[in-house]
Amino acid sequence: MSSALNSYIEDQQPRFLDELKELLRIPSVSTLPDHRADVRRAAEFVAEKLRSAGMENVELIEGAGHPLIYADWLHAPGKPTVLCYGHYDVQPADPLELWNSPPFEPLERDGNLYARGSADDKGQMYIHIKAVEALMKVNGKLPLNVKFLIEGEEEVGGASIAKYVAKQGAKLKADVALVSDTNMYAPNLPTLNIGLRGLVYMEVEATGPSRDLHSGGYGGAAPNAVFGLVELLAKVKNDRGEIEVPGIYDDVLPPTAEERASWESLPFNEKEFLQKEVGSTELTGESNYPVFERLWARPTFEVHGIAGGFTGAGSKTVIPAKATAKVSFRLVPNQVPEKIVAAFEAFVKKNAPRGVQMKVTVLGKGPGLLVDTNHPAMQVAARAFSQIFSARTVFTRSGGSIPIVGDFAEHLKIPTILMGFGLPDDGLHSPNEKFNIGQFEKGIKTVAHFFELYGE
Repeated sequence: MSSALNSYIEDQQPRFLDELKELLRIPSVSTLPDHRADVRRAAEFVAEKLRSAGMENVELIEGAGHPLIYADWLHAPGKPTVLCYGHYDVQPADPLELWNSPPFEPLERDGNLYARGSADDKGQMYIHIKAVEALMKVNGKLPLNVKFLIEGEEEVGGASIAKYVAKQGAKLKADVALVSDTNMYAPNLPTLNIGLRGLVYMEVEATGPSRDLHSGGYGGAAPNAVFGLVELLAKVKNDRGEIEVPGIYDDVLPPTAEERASWESLPFNEKEFLQKEVGSTELTGESNYPVFERLWARPTFEVHGIAGGFTGAGSKTVIPAKATAKVSFRLVPNQVPEKIVAAFEAFVKKNAPRGVQMKVTVLGKGPGLLVDTNHPAMQVAARAFSQIFSARTVFTRSGGSIPIVGDFAEHLKIPTILMGFGLPDDGLHSPNEKFNIGQFEKGIKTVAHFFELYGE
């Protein structure tokens, strides 16, 4: 990074931080109708900061939900184009009584900035804008072409942006997408996330008798919907944590030797993970696989909730007629969601207990993704990250899913660099969410340096 660029970012850091605080004061909670005006106010704030940073063609794209923001700067012929993504909406702050300071009054404490949205994703999204500003102010231009697509519905499913990306391939054409909405594995350990698990989320409804029945009059002869559902779900995994649905492992690709070596180099203590993060007596799952492989590179099945029958105070001797479970499969790259749905439906049909009818409804699905670490942009990103943080960049995966990354891969045919600057203890979606102020400054330097190197 040039000394002039480094100096500008350091000199302007107090202003950058004040601007971020101003954005964090806007309670842009996308899921609550009462905050609809606040969400729009946040969108307008971000759009104005894009203009002042030097971006062109800034527009609010209206739709049924909250507005998308688009901007571009395309005056670097022959150079790559980077599509920067982020979101300006936030989760609700409840429960308010657990916050040590008001969630929408940003507070600096112990080198951190406490506020809802500070790390997810306002602080990280704002890094991209300030990196562009710094390059424009110092050099009068950008070293490559840049487009922005920022949404206000990430926390409520991202329906608008998914439709927009599917229809606007020409407008959004780029060589690579850049997303800062993840975290580093540990402080001072630059981390690029190269893999995401996919997700198939379903509802399983069990129906036994035509109505709730008295267990004294019908117990022993009438099928019980709750018990039938429990019987079925218990068959999905065995006591070794292996999924028993036929074909579930057919397309699973093992991690490469390089990936396994990288994971083994990470600072990780299984006992500490169990006690401090899981908070249980024992880890479960496929015990013949290491923890990281179980979390990042193996498919899983989970039951998220079961409803049915009587659970109120006192007693009621009922045989429930209906019961429902919310379940999901996490998928790894190369698995096809439609194939998993078909396999599960066949499994449910075969294993439904006598007298209990089962109905499977798919509520959402998306594939897992894996980015090639040899892609030129990934190599440059790793180098920029390492040079700013003075440490070797590690490559990890995530057990979770980021739907927009799949949309970029499917519709734009581009890989996504997941370059996050959050820390594991930032408390995303929780009370007392924070973003480390040093990470904010280093993040701006890293993104600006990535643009410099990729532009070369």
